[in-house]
Amino acid sequence: MKGKYSYHVIDRKEWRKYRQKVAPPVAINLTNEQLQRLVSLNDHLTLEDANDIYQPLSQLIAIYFKKYQRLMEDRNQFLGISDTVPPFIIAVSGSVAVGKSTTARLLKVFLSQCFPTLKVELMTTDGFLFPNKQLEALGIMNRKGFPESYDMAELKAFMRDVKTNMPYLKIPQYSHDIADRVKESLEIPLPEILIVEGINVLQIMGPDQFFIGEYADLSIYVDAETSLIEKWYMERYALLREYALREPERYHQVSAGMSYEQAMAHAKKTWEEVNLVNLEEYILPTRDRADIVIHKCKKHFIDSIWMRRY
Repeated sequence: MKGKYSYHVIDRKEWRKYRQKVAPPVAINLTNEQLQRLVSLNDHLTLEDANDIYQPLSQLIAIYFKKYQRLMEDRNQFLGISDTVPPFIIAVSGSVAVGKSTTARLLKVFLSQCFPTLKVELMTTDGFLFPNKQLEALGIMNRKGFPESYDMAELKAFMRDVKTNMPYLKIPQYSHDIADRVKESLEIPLPEILIVEGINVLQIMGPDQFFIGEYADLSIYVDAETSLIEKWYMERYALLREYALREPERYHQVSAGMSYEQAMAHAKKTWEEVNLVNLEEYILPTRDRADIVIHKCKKHFIDSIWMRRY
């Protein structure tokens, strides 16, 4: 792994100055109430964080997007092609519990305000997991979240539909309340910008070596020290257990029937035998494929942004 040597590492103080690089700066309207609805469980983000980090990031992504559109339009004109420019795809990856969902949701809000006349959509690859019954039949329920637990044929067909301008997209849905895929799909019109979030979006997967990232026009990896991610995972599990005690029918997959000590021992085992293995073997090795790395330290504080050198 090349690590930081592949990137320009920009500390937070320097990064926040980039809000002034666009004249006039993009006005982002986000209230604290809206922010709290966007932030994932046990993630921590203030309005100052959102403005310091995600406003400059959205302005930078806007530059990539405009250049992408110009390039595709110029190419089409040169070749005499009248096709609509395919959606600009942003891939967001990172470990379980690191806060990548928060990043994806904030980017959707900020980019929607940067481009108020365009459609900006967000999807997660969780919906492409095989249903639990199928995972059990395959004997890989304990490998849920690993590459083999995803319906790669379906995911590949979906990404192809996006880039070939299918007028409507059917996005399979996953419920974290029941920890399973649901039958209903979400149908949306083809957007101009699509954010694809998931632990596997930078992985090379399946027997045909399918790489979701080949469809992405910009990729982001949310990063932190492994010991911190473990801490956040355990804290999140403890919160979910509290919810399960109040709403067992909704959070029945959480071990509410156990004592606190038993539940946390179960969470620790799940982390060590499943999530940590997945992180070390399949997720973290993809970090160097990202164009941008958002690096976090204690309490989910974003201390630096890494920009790929080439």
